[in-house]
Amino acid sequence: MVELKICRTKASEAKSGPLLTRSTAEGAAARLLRCPPHLRGHAVDRRAEGSDTLRFLRSWKAAPLRVAAIAPSSGALAALITSEIEMHHAPVIELGPGTGVFTKALIARGLDPEALTLIELDAEFASLLRVRFPQAQVLEMSAARLRVQTLFSGRKAGAAISGLGLLSMSPRTVMAILAGTFFHLRPDAAFYQFTYGPRCPVPRPVLDRLGLDAERIGGTFRNLPPASVYRIRRVSPAPQRLYSAHGY
Repeated sequence: MVELKICRTKASEAKSGPLLTRSTAEGAAARLLRCPPHLRGHAVDRRAEGSDTLRFLRSWKAAPLRVAAIAPSSGALAALITSEIEMHHAPVIELGPGTGVFTKALIARGLDPEALTLIELDAEFASLLRVRFPQAQVLEMSAARLRVQTLFSGRKAGAAISGLGLLSMSPRTVMAILAGTFFHLRPDAAFYQFTYGPRCPVPRPVLDRLGLDAERIGGTFRNLPPASVYRIRRVSPAPQRLYSAHGY
């Protein structure tokens, strides 16, 4: 029991401590993962304090380029990225929901869970999301393959939010994700993306080729690390040849 408290304390410290560099994050992950296996199972119970942080650390350690964060997004970031989404935007697409922090914020804003489709590549996160949001559609797949997926029985979505780490992806992959998502969005719908970087994580050439524009809607220091949110919208139709040439 004493060892369990120690493991949980370390999870809390990893979540609330100062800005983590890659080296310090690796150290935090290593310390958490050294918890004895029989205690680790209790420490990651979804009711336990720090359990979601531990899940992120485990997933980040296994695939640091795919899982861009080492801790769940804060409530402040969740409030910011969902601030422009209302009930009339349903249905809504969420990319990379992780443990569901943004999903909870969407539901708190009045969105029916049945009007949400959650795209999550990580198997552990996808299983957790099915437990936490049984009425939502959870698809365990790459967001880069959205173009060939049927969502909402063919209905177009009114908004999309993304927790994906686009900065760690190739321009081709980012283009596939955006093209596939906008294929499922209404003409006036927006795509909301957060980033830890100083500028929009979607390169300008990708935005231009897809007929999109990005605008920063705000930022928050109440997140680890501090983050900004961008609204991405259509400004002109994307050339059809992009879809046929790249299979989008």
